[in-house]
Amino acid sequence: MKKQILNDGHKIPMLGFGTYKATRQEGVESVKIALNSGYRMIDTAAKYENEEAVGKGIKASGVPREEIFVTTKLWRERLGYEQTKKAFEESLAKLELDYLDLYLIHWPANAKNYDNWQEANAETWRAMEELQEEGKIKSIGVSNFWPGHLEALFETAKVKPAINQIEFHPGYWQPEVTNFSKEHSIVVESWSPLARGKVFGNSVLSQIAKKHGKSVAQVCLRWIVQHDVVIIPKSTTPARIEENWNIFDFELSEDEMKKINEMPQMGFSGELPNIWPDRV
Repeated sequence: MKKQILNDGHKIPMLGFGTYKATRQEGVESVKIALNSGYRMIDTAAKYENEEAVGKGIKASGVPREEIFVTTKLWRERLGYEQTKKAFEESLAKLELDYLDLYLIHWPANAKNYDNWQEANAETWRAMEELQEEGKIKSIGVSNFWPGHLEALFETAKVKPAINQIEFHPGYWQPEVTNFSKEHSIVVESWSPLARGKVFGNSVLSQIAKKHGKSVAQVCLRWIVQHDVVIIPKSTTPARIEENWNIFDFELSEDEMKKINEMPQMGFSGELPNIWPDRV
């Protein structure tokens, strides 16, 4: 499995397993299946309310902890120094782990939900830096941060974010955010890589998939990887979990990449980090 080297020296697999909406026993089984299929990166979040299931799935898989890259995220209503410390310990307890490989701020504070959004993000980040210093987290990062949020964070941060996890898929891939992050040595990670299912049935993607003897999902995931962006597709179906894994035996041409790059907006979630709570 190809890995990206983070700016702190740690490595993250290019392909991981997303667990959004995978709760209870279904979540346990899907994580177990993914790890037994070869996945070595699991992504969850406090907001998903499935950290217990993910932790149980990791244990049930029999895969040694040190082989698994585990990510969870701090929800946007828990920002702030003290709340971050408390929320982190809650997540770690639910996962039944001794440390995290990656901890992310799920959404940035903004001018609509915090009187001083810059300070809210900065104090949250300070707490995360301390947790990293204590060895409880290997890497720290952000999610859904636009250039303005990152620039404000840079003013007080001692440690630069290792990851920026953003909505990134055919039809909505945020080149400005992607390029800004990469220019600052921040690895970009894609959430919703299949555009909430909107990619299926798209004629451009279907034609490219047919040419390569692959599925539309595999073409989308391959397109993201060829942008040097990490992916975390989610599924609770064993066949889909296996299918999403098999994307490293073909390559899209420059022309195919360009066609997908230029597709009109499709599958956009509508979630924007600078206007919440007007739109959640």
